[in-house]
Amino acid sequence: MSKGLLKIRDSGKDIPKMSRVLCEEMLKDLELAKRPVLEAVKCALDNSFYNPKVGYLTPGNKKVRTELNVSSVQKLARVVYMLEVLLRNLEHGNVNTKRELYYIAKGMVKSSPNLKPLDFEEQAESDDIIDFIGDLLEVYREELNCFANDRGGQTYSKELVVTESLPDGEKAVVDLSTLGTTPFQPKNKPQALKLKAKKKIRFCLVVESEGTANTLVSNGFTKRNNCIVMGAQGVPSNGVRGWCKLIAEQLDVPIYFFGDLDAYTMQNIFRTLKAGSAASLIRNKDFSAPTVRFLGVLPEDVKKYDLHCYPVKENDVAEARSLKKAKDALENDPFFQDKKNRKLADILHWLVKNKLRCEQQAFFMVDPKDPLMPEKIILQKIESGSYV
Repeated sequence: MSKGLLKIRDSGKDIPKMSRVLCEEMLKDLELAKRPVLEAVKCALDNSFYNPKVGYLTPGNKKVRTELNVSSVQKLARVVYMLEVLLRNLEHGNVNTKRELYYIAKGMVKSSPNLKPLDFEEQAESDDIIDFIGDLLEVYREELNCFANDRGGQTYSKELVVTESLPDGEKAVVDLSTLGTTPFQPKNKPQALKLKAKKKIRFCLVVESEGTANTLVSNGFTKRNNCIVMGAQGVPSNGVRGWCKLIAEQLDVPIYFFGDLDAYTMQNIFRTLKAGSAASLIRNKDFSAPTVRFLGVLPEDVKKYDLHCYPVKENDVAEARSLKKAKDALENDPFFQDKKNRKLADILHWLVKNKLRCEQQAFFMVDPKDPLMPEKIILQKIESGSYV
């Protein structure tokens, strides 16, 4: 596969053969009255390692061991059931999204009374099985012809040209400056993309809120600055993370993240963009952007720009959970424990201590009469090195 967005590796593994061996071993154990056991890479924080030279979280040697018993029989049966569906897709060259596989599996279950015990109540249940199969075989779900729904980062620029090599050999060239108010949005699946700058691009600004990214562009941000503006849509999908990685590698431009000052943003959004997640340890190599910097909101911005903040409500379940996770991250997360990321950890400490949060939109109220004030502050922060 050509290199480009979401550079899906070819692991070189014979997935059908591996699956047959796996199932034959399970069957042999059953015939010998032994309990089959499946072992998958443990994708969790306590099996995560962070090396600043690599820049993303990598897995250790721990495994998730699932042995056949009363409580696990449904899970093992679902693994075999979903594996059959995925192998059929590989054999015939079919491709499905996770959501499609959920409905395909449900349809097959509903049409066969014998499969009723395998029924999925919610998509999250089938998603977990698909992820477990990937961790079990140590392959990406894309290698199983399974993709998440399209959700790339909405991207604006007057200077960026994207050339896509299509499967039939044709090339599609998109000059983002010709799209008017419409963003370019890469897919959350493999695309062979080549990026070129018409003029030197100074930076890429990844904005946590898609709405705020759109507002900056509507106010002329990309007209006045040779840059790229991308809306991350909250927790970054593989499409967003792979797209950021591609921009960093092909254009060699600094990438800045502009988001809220709160524990959830630091742990679930920025850390995932920069170093990947503990839940997808075998995938972080291709789905992380280690060079991205946190532009703000920073704790020092609150006082400097007199930003409107508000207290975190500790009686709010979600807020309390976020604070607890922040404390856990400071104690157990190898990313925040690494000395290279000490300043990021300091931000988490500040949030835990002060129990405040400040939205990125607070910059719009620094001078409500000047709609360009957020842009001026962003540029000032970049030029003065006010980022982490």
